[in-house]
Amino acid sequence: MNQYSEQFRIQGKQLSCERYGNGHINETYLVKTTSGLDYILQKINTNVFQNVEGLMANIVAVTEYLAARDGDPRHTLHVVPTLDGKSFFRDPEGGCWRVYDFVTDSICLEKVESEEDFVQSAIAFGQFQRQLAEFPAATLTETIPHFHDTADRVRQLRDAIAADKAGRLQEVQSEIAFALDRAEEAGCMVRMLAEGKLPLRVTHNDTKLNNVMLDAATRKPLCVIDLDTVMPGLAANDFGDSIRFGASTAAEDEKDLDKVEMSLPLFEAYARGFLGACGESLTDEEIRTLPMGAKLMTYECGIRFLADYLNGDTYFRTHYPEQNLDRCHTQFKLVADMEKKWDAMAAVIAKVAGR
Repeated sequence: MNQYSEQFRIQGKQLSCERYGNGHINETYLVKTTSGLDYILQKINTNVFQNVEGLMANIVAVTEYLAARDGDPRHTLHVVPTLDGKSFFRDPEGGCWRVYDFVTDSICLEKVESEEDFVQSAIAFGQFQRQLAEFPAATLTETIPHFHDTADRVRQLRDAIAADKAGRLQEVQSEIAFALDRAEEAGCMVRMLAEGKLPLRVTHNDTKLNNVMLDAATRKPLCVIDLDTVMPGLAANDFGDSIRFGASTAAEDEKDLDKVEMSLPLFEAYARGFLGACGESLTDEEIRTLPMGAKLMTYECGIRFLADYLNGDTYFRTHYPEQNLDRCHTQFKLVADMEKKWDAMAAVIAKVAGR
């Protein structure tokens, strides 16, 4: 049992504390108590999230904002305060812990089991955008600075090319050429933000299916979880990351690239769910950039995999030596496929948006 749950204002006495879920960043535990209420206890990974105060301030601000506008407690996470009223507890070794109420009668899917699952995740993230449309995004802390600054990711790739730490440069010349051929386009949405053409939004920045809690009975979305990367950003980035991950026809490290493409039917299904849930909260310009969000988030992920491969696989966890390169290949194949389907993607967004 983990003694740190006792530092929080949970109801009842702890009965058990067991590892829970499949997360790779934080340590997560399910705490059962004599009150019949369950809680999620997490040890925050301070190597990834070094500004814990800022991170937790973001989460508290966003969840309290959502809770004040929706009376159903299952529709947002709820941070349980420590005994002295803080949002997290720092243990004697410097570890940082937090507690959430457990979302009852819910399920979390690790992969899409049907097109409808993908649609429901789209609705969840679209609702997240709509509900936070009036939230002052600039007041949030950047928990990972320049996280989706794609132009800065290109700079990091150039640094990795120059350093060639793992001695792999010569074997990836075609991949480097593909990446740098698209380097100028990488900063287009960041420039649009700077020019005032796109509004700053509260964004989730990790819009995968397994970050949505679904009702166990209806499989309809309850709330969005894993809020560590909630920070200021662009709506198209959240849309795009979902497409990158969920509309691909193959695994992220698929070796047979003939199996890899961006499914236009899945793209349309997600767009319908996302835009339907967003309502009128997005501007016309934001809506027009949704295909670019899909392309740039996929391109960005590909160049991050490539840079990590050149650096010796120091960031992404790998299970075999070429895995980051295989991941890079799938992302670049998706980018190329999106370019072939560009007019069709734009037509889908125009049709779904009806604007």
